[in-house]
Amino acid sequence: MDGSNSKTLRVILAQPRGFCAGVERAIDIVERALVKFGPPIYVRHEIVHNRHVVEDLRARGAVFVDELDEVPDGAWTVFSAHGVARKVVQAAHDRDLPVIDATCPLVAKVHAEGRRYAAQGRELVLIGHAGHAEVEGTIGQIDGTVYLVQTVEDAQTLEVNDPSKLAYITQTTLSVDDTRGIIAALKERFPEIAGPDVKDICYATQNRQEAVHSLAKVVDLLLVVGSKNSSNSNRLREIGAELGHPSYLIDDAAALRAEWFAGVTRVGVTAGASAPEILVQGVIEGLRAFGRVEIELLDGTPEDVKFKLPAEVASL
Repeated sequence: MDGSNSKTLRVILAQPRGFCAGVERAIDIVERALVKFGPPIYVRHEIVHNRHVVEDLRARGAVFVDELDEVPDGAWTVFSAHGVARKVVQAAHDRDLPVIDATCPLVAKVHAEGRRYAAQGRELVLIGHAGHAEVEGTIGQIDGTVYLVQTVEDAQTLEVNDPSKLAYITQTTLSVDDTRGIIAALKERFPEIAGPDVKDICYATQNRQEAVHSLAKVVDLLLVVGSKNSSNSNRLREIGAELGHPSYLIDDAAALRAEWFAGVTRVGVTAGASAPEILVQGVIEGLRAFGRVEIELLDGTPEDVKFKLPAEVASL
């Protein structure tokens, strides 16, 4: 029911928003594994960075672990969408664990690029966020030296062994604008560096960031539905703030606060690539407590990407 006051909130929904193809594939893998092999299914790290998704799968029999030594012998094991280091793959092989790899194909592409550059005798610069599961997995996929660079300042002060044999790759969920700045700083400092420009940043991340840029032109405030440990969701909130609007990253409607909407008539709503649409709809319902809601859908880039499922669950 709409709020008792007469205020109208125009809610403008970003397009695209929410699940990307890699997230859909990863969740589908766990769901299919639960049906085909029965619970428990062990998942190394969160399958995707969304609290609600993880809690739902846990309730259905998924067991999320930090390390493989928490997995019983013989138990079906899923590697998360963020990818894993080769030592993790080897450890699973050594234990004869049955494994389903849910690594996003776009993350796997970055791994392959990094290995190709390393095979050319180049040291690698990885543009990304320290401690993120994707970054740890990517570093662990590459033989040789990998330097982690998080900011322009890092790039400007980086010391390497041979500037003539250097390449860079990027985490897939970064801000395109920030990454361009870091790449420019690397190229200024190391003119011979090789790399893919911003092509490693996934299409879904870029589309969602472009949608926030469009939203920012027509809203007073931005709500990003997503979990605090979701890199791409954090980037969406940061972009909204950089464009001059109060911007909040929220797990769900329970996080909404009345004071945010004082003097606000146009609310932009988007969702990170690991946030389900049901949470967005819940936020819209939650906004009805603060006024009469009118919904508008912003034009945006259509997405029809689908990734193949692994053989272990494709036939279900």
